[in-house]
Amino acid sequence: MTRRDVDKLQEEIEELFADLWQVPRFSGMRHGFRPNVDCFHTDDPHALTVVVELPGVDPQSVRVVAGERLLVVAGERKRPRVPGRVYQQMEIEYGPFQRQVHLAEDVDPEGAVARFEHGVLTIELPAADKPPAQGRYRITVERLD
Repeated sequence: MTRRDVDKLQEEIEELFADLWQVPRFSGMRHGFRPNVDCFHTDDPHALTVVVELPGVDPQSVRVVAGERLLVVAGERKRPRVPGRVYQQMEIEYGPFQRQVHLAEDVDPEGAVARFEHGVLTIELPAADKPPAQGRYRITVERLD
């Protein structure tokens, strides 16, 4: 078993426990939300792409940081404050969020591009032959809508 296999197994176990320990939304005890994420690679150009569903999130609140085989997307979806509003039903999740995506290969965070359009964040990370030279890199999110 290689280091990559162990890392992938650890990621899968962490995701499983995160899903199992989620408090049902109707209990009123759940804080924040967990946006859905897709991650895929392409060969031409050789890159990893991460897509995060963030409807209702202000793009200014989104932070994207890449490091050695890790991408972190964090921010907050705030509940609109409207005086006099009395809820009959509350199912939409609000609050802070953070998703960590363990990347299958090394990437070049300095060449990354992040676009936010229609509530969807798309991050393209060019593949690299070796890990980034130093720590973590903040990726600027470009708003398209």
